[in-house]
Amino acid sequence: MRAFAVALLAFACAAPQEPQKPQESQESQKPAAVREARVPSILLIIADDQGWADLSCTGLAPDVSTPNLDRLAARGTRFTHAYATSPICNASRAGLMTGSYQQRFGTFWYGGKGMHDARFPTLAELLRAAGHATGYVGKFHYGGNVHRPGNRSFPLEHGYNSLFGFAGGRKHYLVHSRAAEAEFQRVRRAHGRKGQSLRQGPVWEGAEQVDIEGFSTELLGERARAFLREHAAQPFFLTLSFNAVHNFTHQLPKDYLERHGLAGLADWDPSTDAYYDWYRAGRYPNSPEGRALYLGQLFYLDHEVGRVLDELEALDLERDTIVVYVGDNGGSTPIYADNGPLRGSKYTLYEGGIRVPLIASWPGHFAAGAIHDDVVSTMDLLPTLCASAGAPVPAHVDGRDLGPLLTGEGPAPTRKTLVWDTNHETAVRRGKWKLKTAKSNRHADHEMVEVELGTFLYDLEADPGERRDVAAGHPEIVAELESAHAQWSAALGGE
Repeated sequence: MRAFAVALLAFACAAPQEPQKPQESQESQKPAAVREARVPSILLIIADDQGWADLSCTGLAPDVSTPNLDRLAARGTRFTHAYATSPICNASRAGLMTGSYQQRFGTFWYGGKGMHDARFPTLAELLRAAGHATGYVGKFHYGGNVHRPGNRSFPLEHGYNSLFGFAGGRKHYLVHSRAAEAEFQRVRRAHGRKGQSLRQGPVWEGAEQVDIEGFSTELLGERARAFLREHAAQPFFLTLSFNAVHNFTHQLPKDYLERHGLAGLADWDPSTDAYYDWYRAGRYPNSPEGRALYLGQLFYLDHEVGRVLDELEALDLERDTIVVYVGDNGGSTPIYADNGPLRGSKYTLYEGGIRVPLIASWPGHFAAGAIHDDVVSTMDLLPTLCASAGAPVPAHVDGRDLGPLLTGEGPAPTRKTLVWDTNHETAVRRGKWKLKTAKSNRHADHEMVEVELGTFLYDLEADPGERRDVAAGHPEIVAELESAHAQWSAALGGE
């Protein structure tokens, strides 16, 4: 087991207020055996673009301090070989929510079909059918750009009873107003500038869009805590999906920047700059404060996770709630995420693009302080959580129930192979072997990450950093994994 090495940063922010402990509920006064039989609630926390090394309990990044995530890991199980199904968020989130390869319903890269296929029920639909109150707080993004009522990619259309959040790949951290976005678009059009929106518009409150003030990470934490209070008396499934630590990390509260002596960066001004010139200036290696700004976003993320954990304890729900913390894809090194010894970044199928933080906690049920090196997938969350909550698991899912491994009752579920395919890169992992191909680096060049073109074989046990191509010495392994990819592709289902 890796020793915990916590390197504290000099963040002079006030500690969260300790919530008031409510009076003992009838539920908490019940005998332990009765409480033990309660159907667990589930809190699924999703981080955006977090580096694989950016948990202080890993001891891999000495400038990181995540005391609340460390606290969750100490009372739960942390996985060191957990994989997302894609190196980008909208595809990987669709795989997580359905427990299936998202390519089965037509999503390989940005602009995919999203959650259009009702043959693939979501985790929320399955848990709601089993009696859980369901709520979504935060970012949602499942392929394409149609995320509104009436479309299955909208959370209220795939199993969630309530929603507070925003759609798309990014959302401004500080501005959430129709007027601000309209003015930005007016200036952009007036100067004939092409480029992505800063997404300063309103957020979804149920099926309506509303203007709101505040820093998004704190707003999401606040809404999550309110959901917990509202549903404390019944089993619930809450997805808390932060946009931290996604682009653009310079959008931090002014007082934080001042306390830490950070000049920060200005938002894109279409009246003076071309979009891509501004975009490149904020990405590695061009931003002198890039890592400090990223760590500021990570600080607030960890802080709000801690406040949510405090709320569970104050409501006496800690023992009755499964808490899962997971990254949506690999760390984005252009925004100064740290993937430790892993090669690559978000946008690529190197280990740094697809290996993610994953922690699962359920006091009294899942092993505490455990670290597992078993190869697992975010697709495993659906069958694991459904089985733990007594909900049926569809036969077609590609994920595996990790329950026996988490409880110590058995080994990891059998999985021979994992496959990734973005239509311009592929990867297959089987045991220690990983076959990776790349036929285009267009997206990598745009996002300022590195991809080698060609076919490569890596021995991840001997070379976890994927620096030594051993394909020439193992043609039989290359052929075996190429065949595995071909069989997987043929079995996708005709999308």
